[in-house]
Amino acid sequence: MAATFPLLILLLVLVPPPSARAADAVVSRIAFGSCANQSAPQPIWDAVAGFDPQVFVWLGDNVYGDNKRPFRVFGKERTVGPWKNVPRFYPSTEDELRRRYQLGKAKPGYARLREKAQVIGTWDDHDYGLNDAGKEFSGKVFTQRLLLDFLDEAEDSKRRKQAGVYASYMFGPEGKRVKVILLDTRYHRDPLLSDGTILGDPQWQWLERELHGAQSEITIIGSSIQVVSNLSATIGPLFYVESWARFPRERERLFRLIDSSKRTGVIFISGDVHFGEIARFDCGARYPLYDVTSSGLTQSVDNAVPAVFQPLMRLLAVLTPTTMRVLSPNCLYKSCTTGQPNFGAIEIDWNAVPPRIKLELRDAEGRTVHSVEFPISELQPSGAHAIKKQAHAYQRHCTLETELPWLTRYRLALLFFGIIAAFVIAVVLLAIACLSNICMCSKKTKKE
Repeated sequence: MAATFPLLILLLVLVPPPSARAADAVVSRIAFGSCANQSAPQPIWDAVAGFDPQVFVWLGDNVYGDNKRPFRVFGKERTVGPWKNVPRFYPSTEDELRRRYQLGKAKPGYARLREKAQVIGTWDDHDYGLNDAGKEFSGKVFTQRLLLDFLDEAEDSKRRKQAGVYASYMFGPEGKRVKVILLDTRYHRDPLLSDGTILGDPQWQWLERELHGAQSEITIIGSSIQVVSNLSATIGPLFYVESWARFPRERERLFRLIDSSKRTGVIFISGDVHFGEIARFDCGARYPLYDVTSSGLTQSVDNAVPAVFQPLMRLLAVLTPTTMRVLSPNCLYKSCTTGQPNFGAIEIDWNAVPPRIKLELRDAEGRTVHSVEFPISELQPSGAHAIKKQAHAYQRHCTLETELPWLTRYRLALLFFGIIAAFVIAVVLLAIACLSNICMCSKKTKKE
C-alpha cells in the first residue's frame, strides 16, 4: 500500500484530468446554427452530425419560447398596422418555456449530436423570452436559468451568477488555440431606435479583458444578430431586422476594440435573419473581418412562402443592394445567400503550410452552398491592410450600406411601390374602360 501511494501521486501529476485533456485537444471542426423551432421537424441534425464537429455553437432562438397572436389587420385584436391595439408577440410562463426547451433537447438528432460534440451557446430574442426584446423584459432572470439548464451549464458556473449569458471558451494546445467568445445581445440592450448600448458596461469591460487576454490563433466571436451586414439600410422601409448596424456607435466601438487589442484571427458568427450569408468588412480592423450568418436550422425565408414563390425570393436576394456580402463563383445560388435551412461550419487545417481555415454554409443535405477559404495568416494586423476609407468613392467591403447612392439603396422599395402603383393604375384604367363600355352600350341600347 505504501509503495502504491507515491505511484498514484505521480499519475495524478503526469496524467491530467479528462476536462483538461479535452481543453487541450486540437479543435479543427466547429459547427453553429440558430433559429430551431422545437415544434417543427429537425432533419438537419443528420447533416450537422455528418460534418463531425467537435464543438457546436448555438447562436440564439434555440427554441421559440414566446407566443404569437394571428396576423390581423381588422377585428377585435388588431396585431399589425398603425391601428393595432395588442402586441403580436407575448411571453410564455416559466413552465411553458421549460417544456419547450425539453421538447427541443429531446429531438433525436440533437441528442445524438450532444453525445459526440461539446455544445455551447448564447440566446436571441425568442428564447430570451420575447420578440425583439432588450433590457426592459421582466422575465429575463428565469429565462437565463432555463437557457443554462438547456446547455447543461454547471450549477457553480459564473454564468449562473452574472447578469447575462456571455461567456468565453479556449480550445486546443498552444500554437493551435481557438477562442470562442459568446456575446449576450439581449440582457443589457437599450431600445432599438435609441442608438444606445447593446452589451452594457459590465459586458463591455469583460469583452475588453477577453480580447486583451491570452492569445489564440483564431478568435470566434458569436453574436445572435449580424455584426457586419446592415440589411435594414437596403430593405427598409419594407422590412427592418435587428443588427449591430441599428446601433452604429456600438458597432464602431466593437471594431475599434478589436483593432486596438491587436488580436489576431477574429471571425464573427451570427444568426437571427432566417437566411445564410457570408459578409466581410475591410475597414473595421487591420485585416478583413468576416461574419458568417447561419439561420435557421428550421426557420427560413424560403420555407415561409409557397414553393412557387421561392424563385422570387432568390431574385429579391440578388436585387438586394449589398456592399459587405462575399460574392464568389462557388455559391450554389447566384445571390450567394441561402433561404433554405442551413448550418455554419468552420474547418481548420492545422497541418497545412501555412495553416488554413474554411468558412462554410451547408444545407440540410450537408452540401456546401457558400464558402470562403484562406490562410489563417490573412487574419493578422498588417500595415499593408491599413484602414483606408476614401471619401466619395465606392469601396466593396468598406462602403457602408447607409452610404450607398439613394437610388441604389432604396431600389427594392422603389421597385415594390412602383409595382403597386402600376397595379393600381392598371385597375383604375380597367375600371374606366369597363365603365366607358357600359355607358356606350347603354347609349346604343337607348338609340335602338
